[in-house]
Amino acid sequence: MQYRKFGRTGLTVSNLCLGTMTFGLQIDEDTSKRIMDKAADAGVNFIDTADVYPLGGGEQLAGRTEEIVGRWLKGKRQHFIVATKAVGKVGPSPWDKGASRKHLLDAIDASLARLGTDYVDLYQLHSDDQETPLDETLDALDTIVRSGRVRYIGVSNFLAYRLAKALGRADVRGLARFVSVQPRYNLLFRQIERELLPLAGEEGLAVMPYNPLAGGLLTGKHRREAPPPEGRFTVGNAGAMYQERYWHEREFNTIEALKKTVEAAGLSLSATAVAWVLANPVVSSAIIGASRPEQLTDTLAAADLTLDADLKAKLDELSHEYRWGDAPR
Repeated sequence: MQYRKFGRTGLTVSNLCLGTMTFGLQIDEDTSKRIMDKAADAGVNFIDTADVYPLGGGEQLAGRTEEIVGRWLKGKRQHFIVATKAVGKVGPSPWDKGASRKHLLDAIDASLARLGTDYVDLYQLHSDDQETPLDETLDALDTIVRSGRVRYIGVSNFLAYRLAKALGRADVRGLARFVSVQPRYNLLFRQIERELLPLAGEEGLAVMPYNPLAGGLLTGKHRREAPPPEGRFTVGNAGAMYQERYWHEREFNTIEALKKTVEAAGLSLSATAVAWVLANPVVSSAIIGASRPEQLTDTLAAADLTLDADLKAKLDELSHEYRWGDAPR
């Protein structure tokens, strides 16, 4: 396992972060704990969750994943960097979602209770709530940071211009500043290279991409002629979202080309796809997940895999059409 500075902060984290959105619906608690055990044994010290997880469970199951993580962390909390997120809908009331002061102050306390801890290391906005003024959100997050319940704050799924605006408002008003961004990023989705990643580099933000394997498609194990297997591509509304993102003829064609190139180099597609994400110098940690402990074997190997320059260039070329803003080819 390799370890990197988390942006410009003084925090050091493993370059692989364990994502937990499958815990509590797609997989049971025992399997979830075995996955966390395997990751921890490999040196992963960074865990990412959210108050709306498990993915696809809806508000009825919101918080179950944090509870599972919290029970596993008992007695070893001090050995891990724990990140969670808020903004998604977690209850029946209209204020049980969003980035309002009321919801964020309620949400952090609920997350802490479920995680069994009195602080989280990184508290992130899961998405951009444009119905709430940025200043209100930033004030609430500043209050939470100053209270000691949160060490750092970050965002996920933000457009570059909105993140830039939030950073500017925090600086002008002397409030706690976002230190990280969690975007979708992989060989089949490179749109963030145009604006978000350059912004992160200029501002010294940590980048912790999710979906480095495109929901598992970049393992190369799925077949275009077969229906999506039970799991990430079939669970509730989330399954439909993943099919819309990736289950297309163009993606399967690209994966076949990537797989041939990678296997010719004697590598697995899974490890190489994650290593490609980690090769971007602004990336601090890539979020990996699993539905079985053994699935982590290949992705954990990516932590120590340095891609040959020629291979990296070939992967860049094969995935070039997924860069947003490029002319049609």
